[in-house]
Amino acid sequence: MEAMTLTTFALIRHGQTDWNAQRRLQGSTDIPLNDVGRAQARDAVAVLSGYEWDAIVSSPLSRAAETADLIAAGLGLNVARRVPELTERYYGPAEGLQDGPELDALRIPGGFRGAESDDAAAGRGVAALEALAEEYRGGRVLVVAHGSLLRVSLSRVAGRTLPGIENAVLNLAHHHPADGWNLEFFNGERLTADVIA
Repeated sequence: MEAMTLTTFALIRHGQTDWNAQRRLQGSTDIPLNDVGRAQARDAVAVLSGYEWDAIVSSPLSRAAETADLIAAGLGLNVARRVPELTERYYGPAEGLQDGPELDALRIPGGFRGAESDDAAAGRGVAALEALAEEYRGGRVLVVAHGSLLRVSLSRVAGRTLPGIENAVLNLAHHHPADGWNLEFFNGERLTADVIA
């Protein structure tokens, strides 16, 4: 694999919000970080400072944008831009609900009634990341986005269903134009080769 064409991504879920703490489905509803989430974003700097970053981008939703701004400040960098395609998947009438009968009534295979499907969200997320890989080919890009969007996107490229993504922890992936994706860290843990296959 030629190093020059290998693009490295840190894929970070935003810090905690009050809706995260209440286990409510946020989707594209713009819920801000809470103080725990701000602290998580600042804490993420220690892990991320071990790398040189060519660009930081984020979803335009405030919880991701503020997480990116706090991380960028800690690294002495600026956020290059907000990428609308990195917005969390739209959950429609399920947004704001907690687990229970009301949410269960909206469940359908691949997601929720009136919502963006797992498949559509994964397609959008992977396309956004691959566009960034093309733009920053051979570079290192720090992306701050959302748990569900990142989970379904990484599940698609890993070829298996991955568990939920924790707030403000390191997920590190590499993209090569010919060889595709390789996930090195997931939820802060280094993956072994047999886990990725």
